Amino acid sequence: MATSKEIIKLIKETGNATQAKLLQGYFKTGPGQYGEGDIFVGIKVPALRALAKPHRDMDLEIVSELLTSEIHEVRMFALFVLIAKFRKADEELQTQIFDVYTAHTDYINNWDLVDLSAGYIAGEFLRNRPKDILYEFARSNHLWKKRISIISTSAWIKTLDFTHTLAISEILLHDPHDLIQKAYGWMLREVGKKDMKTELDFLKIHYKTMPRTALRYAIEKFPEDLRQSFLKGKI
Repeated sequence: MATSKEIIKLIKETGNATQAKLLQGYFKTGPGQYGEGDIFVGIKVPALRALAKPHRDMDLEIVSELLTSEIHEVRMFALFVLIAKFRKADEELQTQIFDVYTAHTDYINNWDLVDLSAGYIAGEFLRNRPKDILYEFARSNHLWKKRISIISTSAWIKTLDFTHTLAISEILLHDPHDLIQKAYGWMLREVGKKDMKTELDFLKIHYKTMPRTALRYAIEKFPEDLRQSFLKGKI
């Protein structure tokens, strides 16, 4: 079984300097930006998934070490391993994986890391369990916990359970950060794909006070006349 040092070496060797520079800018790693200080080596998601696939039996202790890496792609690699392990795990191991995930939220610290993992780990684990931790995350002052709280609900939207998507969206409704506005707007849009009436009922109550960014994301797939009615406040 590979060690964390061997995995990091492999990822560094697979990286591309030109791609890394592009990713540094795209994921806002400059001073004062949300990804400040994050380091990229330049590996695209499909290639990173392929690198992670043979390591799905990796010990959780090693995965935890990788999750604390300063390198973005190493942390993503660790998340892909956790997702692969979770899918084939028994209840005891799934609990351990969930615990590792929620203990490392400081390192799941960019929107792609959240979006590629939250529904597949937190969402699936909490499907038939109390959701209290997600409501704690939503009410926290932690940007990435808040994004995890709403993106995790994507797992339940697929099975027409919209309750927690709507409730957490209400908690996050006036959050000032655009990454949170985009996240819950996106999840509301996903609700609408399954049940337009449920999304419309929510928006009719909140659309005049919710941030414009969130509203635009939520109504992106609406028929143009309906979209314009929301944007012009004529609903």
